This record gives sequence, C-alpha cells and structure tokens, in this order.
Amino acid sequence: MGSAVIVGWGHTKFGKHDGLDLEDLIRDACQEALASAGIPARSIDAVWLGHYNSGLVPDGFCSSMVLAADPELRFKPATRCENACASGSAALYAALDAIESGRVRAALVVGAEKMTGLDTAGVTRALAGAAYQREEGGMSFPQIFAEYAKAYHAAYQSPYEAMARIAVKNHANALRNPLAQMHRPIDLDFALTVSDKNPLIAAPLKLSDCSLISDGAAALVVVHPDMLSDFELGIGFRAAEQVNDVLPLSQKRLEAFEGPRRAIGRAYAAAGIGVDDLGFAEVHDCFTIAELLSTEALGVAPAGHGAAAVAEGVTARDGKLPINVSGGLKAKGHPVGATGISMHVTAAKLLTGRAGDMNLSGLPTLGLCFNMGGGAVANCVSVLERIK
Repeated sequence: MGSAVIVGWGHTKFGKHDGLDLEDLIRDACQEALASAGIPARSIDAVWLGHYNSGLVPDGFCSSMVLAADPELRFKPATRCENACASGSAALYAALDAIESGRVRAALVVGAEKMTGLDTAGVTRALAGAAYQREEGGMSFPQIFAEYAKAYHAAYQSPYEAMARIAVKNHANALRNPLAQMHRPIDLDFALTVSDKNPLIAAPLKLSDCSLISDGAAALVVVHPDMLSDFELGIGFRAAEQVNDVLPLSQKRLEAFEGPRRAIGRAYAAAGIGVDDLGFAEVHDCFTIAELLSTEALGVAPAGHGAAAVAEGVTARDGKLPINVSGGLKAKGHPVGATGISMHVTAAKLLTGRAGDMNLSGLPTLGLCFNMGGGAVANCVSVLERIK
C-alpha cells in the first residue's frame, strides 16, 4: 500500500476505570500518541475517532472530545466512525484514505469505549445493537457466536477443546502485557468445565470463551511517507483491506467464515505474501470460536482442522505463527471502539521491539491485524512492516 506511516502511538490500560469517563480515556491515549511521535498538535491536519456507543454512554456526538487532548487541536476537522467492533479500524482506514488522497498529511486516530458505566445486562443490550434486528433482535452476541460454534461442530468436529486451549493461551499471554485487563492464568480443566466460576453463558459458550467488558482507548499518529525523516520510527502498511458481508446469520454458512477469509486473502494478495511470511497476528477473538475460525481463515490450517494446530502450539507465542500475543480481546480486554487501534499499537510495538515482555524472540518483519465488526460482517485486515 505504502501510502501512510504510523509514527507514534498511545494506549491506556484496559479494564474498569471508575474515575475516568470517555473524554478522559480519549485524552490520555491521544496525549501519549502525540508525545510518542514527537509531533506538536498544531501539525495534525485532521482527527478520526472510532467509537461504537449504541447506548453505552450518553455522549452521542463525541468526535470533538479529541480536541481536549491539546489546545492546538481546536478547529481541526474531527470525524467519528462507527462500524460495530471494527470502529477503530474504520477510523484508521478513513485516515489512510485521506492521506493517500493528499488532502491530509498528518492524522491523529483514536479508538475508545467506556463500557463499565452500565451493568452486564445493559452492556449486553448495547452490543446486541450490532446484530440484524429483523431476524436476530433479542439475541445477545454470546448467543450469536454460539451459533458459529454449533455450526462448526455440525460441519467438521467438536471445537470445544480447541476453544478452551485458546482461552488458556490468551490468559497466559496477557500476563506479559501490563496494559491487559485480565492478569489471571487459567488451566485447561477450568476452561473445559462448567462451574460456578465458569458458568455457561450461551451454550456451548462458557464465561471463559467470552471477551471482557472494558474501558479503554488507543491512539495512532499517521503521516504521509514523505514526512518519515522527521520521526524516529515508522510502521508502513503493506495492505489495509476491508470486506463487508451481509448482516443476517441466516444468509451465511457460519463455519465458512467467508467475510474474514476473503479480507485476509485480499490482504495477502495486496501485500504479496502468504501466511508463512507473517511473524505474528492479532485477531478478533471476541469469543474463542472466533479465534479458531480466524486461525483457519489465516491459512494456518485447512477448514475444520484448526484444533490440531492449536493443540500442537502452532499459535502459541513460541509457535510458528503467534496469535494474540497481547492476550487478545479475551484477556487484554475489548473496549469496542478501541480494539482495532489497540491491535495496530500492539503490532507496531512488536515490529519495533518495544513491546517489553511481549516481545517475540527474533524481531518480526511482518505482522497482521484482523479486526471484525458484528457476526463476521465488517472485516478489516492490515499487514504491517517496519520501514524505519
């Protein structure tokens, strides 16, 4: 792609932030990103915010909250992007397009969500707004992804042990991520077993199969490539591809995971690579079945055979293709609008060796981010590389 470069980033800790509201989270991530890049706010040409909301907070018009990060951002154009759980990537891709067009040279992009102001039932209702209301109104997202797990079982084989292994892996990975919400290891027996501490949420999904309710924000400074000499580091885009599928579950063969598979295929083609060229992938494990399906969509294993790759450690942090080194949505946390940006921040850190205990042995040259909105509806895939 080569049309824009990430030169700075910021990332709050994910979790329950009783003392911080949405604007506070946005401000903190943006200030860190500007400082990381070493760019004055006056040099930013435009701002994009990824934010889902759907009733999570009363702030229905929040794009200009970004301007609170620095007085010199006042009067900069600011736009909010919403694409369910892919809202962060929607904001980023809008900024990339503006830079590629020549209309903007330096952009500040932030994704944020404040979720814990509501109780669990309230959050569940808000997230359910991303389902197809004509047919799926009243269904929760655990119920929607339970349908994916059941479809996989009917078409191929039981995914349940692989799902448990994915949960165990991602909890272990999050222990190395100081910004992750969940710093609590679990073992395979716990993840496999319904219990008081691991109740059934939507059969066959247990609590250990579900991502977290989180507050948090992440931000990026993205500039035109001809500005790269002004910055210490640069992460380029080999690909940034989006594929949207239809909303209704009834019109999709769920186990095929076709929207993500097509988006990943287009990203590979645009980057001129295959799965063996990747050093890591951050994927949208809103539920453990989603990571299993993503593992197959990436080409790590054929459809229906991802469980073996998981069991063999192929996707572990020391495996052939580490997946969700950050802990993923499962344990890092999933503040909806922030997730896509968080993935790109994690990738930038891993590619530059600035991820602390998350760093992989041997500096990877290419990383992939897969951010998904809804039931495999909005599918955004980036392939990133360090260019400076």
